[in-house]
Amino acid sequence: MLEVYTRPYNQRFPQVCLDEKSKQLVGEVREPLAVCPGRAARYDYEYERKGVANLFIVCEPLAGWRHIKVTDRRTKLDWARCVKELVDVHYPHAEKIVLVMDNLNTHTPAALYEAFAPAEARRIAGKLEIHYTPKHGSWLNMAEIELSVLARQCLERRIPDQQTLAEEVGAWEQERNAAESSIEWRLTTAEARIKLKHLYPEIVEEP
Repeated sequence: MLEVYTRPYNQRFPQVCLDEKSKQLVGEVREPLAVCPGRAARYDYEYERKGVANLFIVCEPLAGWRHIKVTDRRTKLDWARCVKELVDVHYPHAEKIVLVMDNLNTHTPAALYEAFAPAEARRIAGKLEIHYTPKHGSWLNMAEIELSVLARQCLERRIPDQQTLAEEVGAWEQERNAAESSIEWRLTTAEARIKLKHLYPEIVEEP
C-alpha cells in the first residue's frame, strides 16, 4: 500500500483515501455567554445529548482536495452510497480510482451488491482499485490525518444537530480545498520494513 503513495499524480487514476468518524451531537441547556472585552466566552457544563452522526471523508492528498459526507449511520449501505458518489459525482472521468481505506467489514465490494442492482454494483466496483491498510495499521490511511485536522479545527465544540454539522464541515471543506492543503507523506516502504518489522513476513532462504 505504501508503494501507492509513491505513484506520481495522474488525473486518470486519482489516489483517494477514505475514512469515517462519529460525532456526538450536543445541545446547550442554557444560552452561552458570548465573548466580550475582558471576558472569555462561557458555557454551562450541562448539555443535552442529541444523538450521533457519522462523517465519511474522502480526500485526494496529491490534489489537495477533500469532501465530507454526513450520514445517520455507518452501515454497508452508507459506505456503498458514498463510493457511488465518489465514482459518479467527484471522479466521473477517471479510468480507475485508487482507493485506500481500512479493512472494516463494511468496506467491501460485496456491500455494493447489497445496495444496488448487480449490473450497477459491477460497474461501480470496476472503477475501483482497492488497497486496504493492514490490521492495526489504519493510521497508514492519510484520510486519518484529514480527520485529525477536522477534529481540531471544527469539531471540538458542541454541535446540536446534523444540519448544523453539515454546514460547519462544509465550510471547513470549502476553505481547506480553496487553499489546496495537501499532505506530504514521508514514510517509505524501506522505513516501514524497519519500524513495522513485526508486520512483514520473514523471508528465509533455503540452504
